Amino acid sequence: MISVALAAYKGEAYIEEQLRSILPQLSHEDEIVVSDDKPGGETERIVRRVMADDPRVLYMEGPGRGVAANFVNAIRACKGDKIFLCDQDDVWLPDKVRRIMAAFDGGATLVLHNAYVTDKDLNITDYSFFEKRGSKRGFLRNIVKNSYMGCCMAFDRKLLKHILPMPKYIPMHDQWIGLMGEVYGKVVLIDTPLIYYRVHGGNVTGKATTTQQKINWRKYLIKRLFGRILLGR
Repeated sequence: MISVALAAYKGEAYIEEQLRSILPQLSHEDEIVVSDDKPGGETERIVRRVMADDPRVLYMEGPGRGVAANFVNAIRACKGDKIFLCDQDDVWLPDKVRRIMAAFDGGATLVLHNAYVTDKDLNITDYSFFEKRGSKRGFLRNIVKNSYMGCCMAFDRKLLKHILPMPKYIPMHDQWIGLMGEVYGKVVLIDTPLIYYRVHGGNVTGKATTTQQKINWRKYLIKRLFGRILLGR
């Protein structure tokens, strides 16, 4: 069973297009869990309308504590053996699920795939996010320069015991999950772009940060990583 964990916040502009790109790739027993950090608005209305047509879409209220906590909320509700992370404003290409599941069948614990970078109208502005980012495997390398982008990730459920509980103040949920995959599993990178990664100025993730923020985050990340790995806490 596949679970798609989708964290939403004011996602009404693109979320239906995203859901419609995912559903044809799922089996009847799979699910999309939408955690909405601003319930009661247009995003909820759209998701519930899609739910009325397809019961594989599940809606829940988010915790209202930011992106990382919202993803954790969705992940905790997932029932599947394989968990795909999903942003509200991208579009999955038709072969995404098949390619990722083939990587799992080959022994992967966590999969990271490439993406086309696009503008708000899905015009491609960069043909390889991997090349743009310099994406590579490696634990230490991904502490210094993170390759793990949640919308391009999926992982085996057995990683949850290492991922959760996620550190309270960590801003980069995808980096934490990727690093747990590096330590406790087999990471596979798929060089083929499998989504349109839409950059439109209103993205909740992927926003610019200052050098000092990056330094502070990595200090906190390193402390929590070694606390989890060495001390199990």
